[in-house]
Amino acid sequence: MPFQPLDPLLHAELRLAVMSLLISAEEAEFTYIKEQTGATAGNLSVQVDKLSEAGYIEVEKTFKGKRPCTICRITDNGIKAFETYVKALRGYLKVSRK
Repeated sequence: MPFQPLDPLLHAELRLAVMSLLISAEEAEFTYIKEQTGATAGNLSVQVDKLSEAGYIEVEKTFKGKRPCTICRITDNGIKAFETYVKALRGYLKVSRK
């Protein structure tokens, strides 16, 4: 059985971390994701933009009082992509244990 290709967009560590957080939480504030991943705001912003452009997450910019608040939500497309990625990765792990 050949290896299934791994989605290069999800194979990057920070993007995978963002998707992993959102797969269970469905949505999270940018600041929470930044704290959980240890990423810089600039790097996280770039990676969030890439996930958003791919349709894997939606980004909503609002305000909490007078402070800006960015909320990231996983999309149905993002859930499917994540599940496909995990399934493909499991295929790699099965082969390596034989």
